[in-house]
Amino acid sequence: MSTALKHRWSLGHNYLAGITAEAWWRLLQENRFAVDPPYWHRAAFVSVLSLMNSWYRRKEERLHGEAVARTELAGPPLFVLGHWRSGTTHLHNLLALDDQFAFANTYQVVNPFTFLTTEALNTRRFRKLLPDTRPMDNMALSFDAPQEDEFGPCLACFRSLYPGISFPRSLDHYERYLTFRGVPQAEIDEWKAAFLWFLRKLTVKNPRPLVLKSPPHTARIRLLLEMFPEARFVHIHRDPYVVFQSFQHYYDTACWYTYLQRPDLDGLDEVILRRYTAMYDAYFEEKALIPEGRLHEVAFTDLEKDPVGETAALYERLGLPGFARFEPTLRRYVESLGGYQKNRYHGLPDAARERVARAWRRSFEAWGY
Repeated sequence: MSTALKHRWSLGHNYLAGITAEAWWRLLQENRFAVDPPYWHRAAFVSVLSLMNSWYRRKEERLHGEAVARTELAGPPLFVLGHWRSGTTHLHNLLALDDQFAFANTYQVVNPFTFLTTEALNTRRFRKLLPDTRPMDNMALSFDAPQEDEFGPCLACFRSLYPGISFPRSLDHYERYLTFRGVPQAEIDEWKAAFLWFLRKLTVKNPRPLVLKSPPHTARIRLLLEMFPEARFVHIHRDPYVVFQSFQHYYDTACWYTYLQRPDLDGLDEVILRRYTAMYDAYFEEKALIPEGRLHEVAFTDLEKDPVGETAALYERLGLPGFARFEPTLRRYVESLGGYQKNRYHGLPDAARERVARAWRRSFEAWGY
């Protein structure tokens, strides 16, 4: 199967592939069943999958429900923070190589209800449906690769901005869950419960401290510290002009696999500007809550130039043990990336640069861009 066809039909790019029938019905109800005609085939496909997922969910709860409920995390998590397209995936991949950590992989985040019973079989069965690289860049993609944990709790409770990508006419409703500011406490508690449930399941699978990556966590430091007071954080930042262009490219590639309503393409730049601003207003206001020695910030360009040195500095700053043991594995991985080709972007038009500079001024000043 060609790479183009893999991207077109891939289950791995649509987080709804792992939804259950009950949750799917609830999501459709929330959005008044307003699926636009060009996406009816996608909704029908998700509906079929949801029935199978519900059956496997009941099986998983019988086999593992009690174990999940009594499982405690193996230690405080390490959170990788940063805006989409800022290098969070690269940093997450580096840290996940250290076998002292566990992490959420691509299959697990898309199948949070069933991965304890289906992962071993389905990752073999459906491997050919997954492209070798992500649609928005050339980074490798596989079922067992480290992945963004946001998708798992999202499918359990929809307290996430991601359903707003599938249903863009409801974007304002779902974007509240980026920061959770102004959200009723009952909904915050629902997200916390879903997140902890998912992390417990990951711990059942691999009882080691978790290294977790999700851009929305950048705007939720207060909530994360309420749940995990001993957590550590590493934040990666990148030239805001590049982030803006890269996120435009992301919307023009990966997001097309999740739409159930026609997007407002003319308004996407404003969405990008608004979301980044909301994220970093929250980050800059809440990062002071993190105790000394538990937050490290790194620039993407520095990590790109010297991944081993920057990772060593991260371990030292956060008091993480075992870097000497981990370093040979890290160096072998870095050497394997020698042929990787990044996306290249031409300069932004002057008007767009002015909009980005004005809207994201705080970040330019904080990081010296």
